[in-house]
Amino acid sequence: MENKNNPGAHNLRPWRKIQRRVSRQITVGNVLVGGDAPIAVQSMTNTLTSDAKATIEQIREMEAAGVDIVRCSCPDEDSTLALKEIVREVKAPVVADIHFHYKRGIEAAEAGAACLRINPGNIGSEDRVREVIKAAKDHGCAMRIGVNAGSLEQELLEKYGEPCPEAMVESALAHAKILEDNDFFNFKISVKASDVFLAVAAYRRLAEACDYPLHLGITEAGGLRMGTIKSSIGLGDLLWSGIGDTIRVSLSADPVEEVRVGFDILKALGLRNRGVTIISCPTCARRRYDVIKTVEELELRLAHITTPMEVSVIGCVVNGPGEAMMTDIGITGGGNNTHQIYIKGQADHRLKDGDIVSHLVELVEKRAAEIEAEKAK
Repeated sequence: MENKNNPGAHNLRPWRKIQRRVSRQITVGNVLVGGDAPIAVQSMTNTLTSDAKATIEQIREMEAAGVDIVRCSCPDEDSTLALKEIVREVKAPVVADIHFHYKRGIEAAEAGAACLRINPGNIGSEDRVREVIKAAKDHGCAMRIGVNAGSLEQELLEKYGEPCPEAMVESALAHAKILEDNDFFNFKISVKASDVFLAVAAYRRLAEACDYPLHLGITEAGGLRMGTIKSSIGLGDLLWSGIGDTIRVSLSADPVEEVRVGFDILKALGLRNRGVTIISCPTCARRRYDVIKTVEELELRLAHITTPMEVSVIGCVVNGPGEAMMTDIGITGGGNNTHQIYIKGQADHRLKDGDIVSHLVELVEKRAAEIEAEKAK
């Protein structure tokens, strides 16, 4: 039975433990990546980077959602010129996304980017890569080798006939060797594909071939709904196997949603805990209040809580009391429009139908303040 004084202790049970792959540790700005560091959540701006004001505003929204690392595309000189102001005005380390024009990588390093992402399939010759490496060294940047199934080198496509795990890993390791040969080791690698099977197979092969930290992603995953599903399957499979040091959920949606989904994936696997996790039933004829509407409103009104907590919202007494025993705050629907409220796993008081949401929000805010006070002691 769950320890009533320690809701969430079930997270410590051995069958819930994920053994993470052992990787070397690097730094991206002030964020540790790999080793025993928490898995970092990354997202990417979709504003014009040359519009510094709009980009800064979007990054701050992502920071409020908890983002650890932010990537900005730098397709032209105006973008790298704006990067200096962007880096200065935000807290999250900024990764400059570089394609085709290696000089943009040099300019981004000079502008203060914490990391340079280069795509082996289109960055150019080894000499150009070496110039980018030198800039990264000179300015204390990390790097990411970002292999993408949709832009593999032509010689690899000719060798293998199509994008495949072997081709993607060969591309990644060849460019890792260039960095190693230039005495540069502060880098991570990604081998992304929009096909879940291809991406997972490539990452598994790469995880066995090196000990560098890996940045996970199912690229071009789709809209909010389908992209979340594909990312949850692909990233969930890899993370459950212990593979992955940073993640990015690629959605055709507001980047803030990418951050939220990223944290939700990690929370579901017990790898990161941030904010309120709501455990709720799908409802049926037994429900004693409007669970669906309650959960929708709670998710919005509790978005500001960063303290890790679990709240159970269950419509009837079949599973309600059992779920409430394992959460910080719980509500179980009861008869005569009277519902049972639980605090720290124990029945505390009853609540008549009324503003259920406001009552729960008040309880959660109070409990969050208690948890933070306990941490501060």
